[in-house]
Amino acid sequence: MVAQLVGLVIEIASLELSTPLDAVLTIPIVAALGHVACAVTHQGTNVRTMFSTEIEVRTGAEPVVHDLTREIEKFLASAGAGDGLLHVWVPHATAGLVVIETGAGSDDDLLRAIDEVLPRDDRWIHRHGSHGHGRDHVLPAFLPPYASVPVVDGALATGTWQSVCLVDTNVDNPVRHVRFSFLAG
Repeated sequence: MVAQLVGLVIEIASLELSTPLDAVLTIPIVAALGHVACAVTHQGTNVRTMFSTEIEVRTGAEPVVHDLTREIEKFLASAGAGDGLLHVWVPHATAGLVVIETGAGSDDDLLRAIDEVLPRDDRWIHRHGSHGHGRDHVLPAFLPPYASVPVVDGALATGTWQSVCLVDTNVDNPVRHVRFSFLAG
């Protein structure tokens, strides 16, 4: 089955476009790598290529700042990334993404600040789940479920101490999915 999917190309020719371009949409499905690549070509020239994959992160039973940087670097390498844009997306109503320093206490400071700004108490109207769970549903308004980072020569264009991190304070759901998408420049 995997061998049948690798290299499978679906072409949709002569798309009806609002511009006078005759385009071909090419979607190779790369099952062995676990991600999908999509390219739009015009007159034989690759206009854009996007690679995407989803990973599973086990966050456990405590609020956590999980550094995604190594997983992102592996994804960029497997996608053969050059210059472009990385987009990270968390399809959950109670988790967010940040670019922050980790390992020197900033991650713990962030969790402490979240507890101060969004206390886990009974003030929340949204009350299902564990005590104070309503605050978990407010978290993405402060820490969005997305982040975009430039990629230069296949590497994240982050500063020396910056890491891309998943923030999960929802102790009721210890498994998260995170989607990485790379759009080539």
